Amino acid sequence: MPADLHGKVALITGVGRVGQIGHAVARGCGRAGAKLLLADVNAVGLADRVKEFAAEGIPAKASAGDLTTPEAALAATAAAKSHFGGLDIVINVAGGFFSFGPFTEVTPEKLDRELAVNFKTAFYMCQAAMPLLLARGAGAIVNFASIAVVRSLMHMSAYSAAKSAVAGLTRELAREYRDANVRVNAVAPATVRTADNVAQMGADPTTPLVELDEVVSAVLFLASDDAAAITGQIVPITGKAY
Repeated sequence: MPADLHGKVALITGVGRVGQIGHAVARGCGRAGAKLLLADVNAVGLADRVKEFAAEGIPAKASAGDLTTPEAALAATAAAKSHFGGLDIVINVAGGFFSFGPFTEVTPEKLDRELAVNFKTAFYMCQAAMPLLLARGAGAIVNFASIAVVRSLMHMSAYSAAKSAVAGLTRELAREYRDANVRVNAVAPATVRTADNVAQMGADPTTPLVELDEVVSAVLFLASDDAAAITGQIVPITGKAY
């Protein structure tokens, strides 16, 4: 059965660009019945997403800001409360891959960027959202880790470290808030078929990649009440790319 998110308010990060994972996840949440609060640094892209979803009859509002800062996370959660009265689901898609190469060539600037975009965005959003989830008496957080936390990948030390921090945060929050009925899980996709990934990775058309709908299905399940007994898990999504 498809996931049912009717009556839920979902905050999704990293949704500013068409065809990327955040865009697909947000659309999936909306089609499953959720009201959406969209957060991204790309204000123009957010405005376009709100119009796009409105055309489908999906209630959506936006909060633009630098999600590597606590201020932007607090603004997004405040917007969810202002527009929709609260928050039930947080999906931290925002992230990126910036430093491919030998470990000894990772500069402080590259390390800081990987940690900021992949880890701080999730940390600050979880921290800002938790009071609203607790006020509901229940909630679900789905973070984005990476297959890099499950098996080693060559020349991706800074990215792997940042995503491993996301996995650690996920497990810690799941334990800390289990008695408050706030579930915290993460997905760990292999390389997903997006235009950016295919271009950046130089992927051959025959290379097995994870499809967007495979990622969306897993995220919606973890966000829904169907996964009520699941928390603290890092779920690999490999498709045929295992």
